[in-house]
Amino acid sequence: MQHDSVTSPPVTTPAPPIDAGDLGYQKHLRKRHMRMIAIGGSIGTGLFLGASGRMALAGPSLALVYIVCGIFTFMVVRALGELVMYRPSSGAFVSYAREFLGERGAYSVGWLYFLNWSTTLVADITAVALYVHYWSFFVPVPQWALALIALTVVVALNVVSVKLFGELEFWFALIKVGTIVLFMAVAIGFIVTGTHIGGHAPGISTITDNGGIFPRGLAPMLTIALGVVFAFGGTEMIGVAAGESDDPKAVVPKAVNSIMWRIILFYAGSVVLFTLLLPWTAYSAAESPFVTVMSRIGVPHAGDVMNLVVLTAAMSSLNAGLYATGRTLRSMAVAGTAPRFAARMNRNGVPYGGILMTSAVGIAGVVLNLLMPQKAFEIVLNLAGLGIVGTWASIMICHWIFVRRAERGDYPRPDFRLPFAPVLNVLTLGFLVAVVVLMFFDGDIGRITLVVFAGVVVAMVAGWFRVRGRLNQEVLQ
Repeated sequence: MQHDSVTSPPVTTPAPPIDAGDLGYQKHLRKRHMRMIAIGGSIGTGLFLGASGRMALAGPSLALVYIVCGIFTFMVVRALGELVMYRPSSGAFVSYAREFLGERGAYSVGWLYFLNWSTTLVADITAVALYVHYWSFFVPVPQWALALIALTVVVALNVVSVKLFGELEFWFALIKVGTIVLFMAVAIGFIVTGTHIGGHAPGISTITDNGGIFPRGLAPMLTIALGVVFAFGGTEMIGVAAGESDDPKAVVPKAVNSIMWRIILFYAGSVVLFTLLLPWTAYSAAESPFVTVMSRIGVPHAGDVMNLVVLTAAMSSLNAGLYATGRTLRSMAVAGTAPRFAARMNRNGVPYGGILMTSAVGIAGVVLNLLMPQKAFEIVLNLAGLGIVGTWASIMICHWIFVRRAERGDYPRPDFRLPFAPVLNVLTLGFLVAVVVLMFFDGDIGRITLVVFAGVVVAMVAGWFRVRGRLNQEVLQ
């Protein structure tokens, strides 16, 4: 007697939800745009200007801080990359927080990310003004006026189309990478030949004769960690741009995997070369370390050319910040947790409402440059760093929940994934908490920043109670 075999129906997993905040965008970012956005996001004002101030505090040990923070940065972006492979979204971490943490989580992450980029916007326009003042012709022009001009130009370019944004970032990033590679080649040439720079013989002696690797001990190396995290802010930009990429699943893995070596080569490598060429005391927070070196090598106008390049880098960061916040605010506005104006898009699929809202914060930065031109960059840097810490923590938590749900069979994990999860999630979250705790020991500015941030948290809590009654419950479908 034969028995008919009974076959079980194939196990299917639900398709990823569709976020209403992703509708209306145009997929105009090509592979070359995505690669350069990933590169440009990890090389910005934090290296070209911020490295000088941090080197003045920690000396050559800054290279070690860059490496350690870079490792954790890579873990965050690798986790984000896995989420992108699961579901690309222009809302990125806001959209993932919406799915895995609920709308309250999306609200918190979105406004923290807005805090990061809106304050970074102030830092960038401040950096532009400082760079332009390098040339004596512009010294009579007030710092606030230069900051306002920079903001106006980049806002105008950003609202045209995502394709123009991609092209600008492509060439901005190409200039940044080419310049750093050229600088490294020149620096290595001076070190190998022993050619003097500004009266100093380059080599190990510039480190050993000036206090060694830790000239001020271990404490400064620990307290500058938040500033270094700020320097790496922008690496998560690849997650936002993936929502407007024509083929995100092909380009994101390669872009993410290249971040680690870029950080070690460009950040740690540059600091090592800086401190081999000149004593760490030769660098000033008011001038890019690249300009400091190139202006002393004796080549006519080398400093002018390098200053023009770092000016380009600051404009690139400014451009990227407006792009990211425009998409983030739109995702929130569609859900009802940001002003409705932020949801507005033009016919080219650009969320101009969120971009203009962010630029309004830039106007406040112009006022800060008017009132406190010497401290503007330093004041906003720590606050932006806290916004980055909050955003990165949300990425690791969302990824952790995603992995747990995948393990119970809710959906398959992509082949491109963060290994050793959730162990690396826990380690990274612990690192981010430690960075915030160390701020307390970073003199008056660190403590003032924490107090200001506490005020931001109170405002966010009050804001949640105001918007929770008008939430759109059908954003994810």
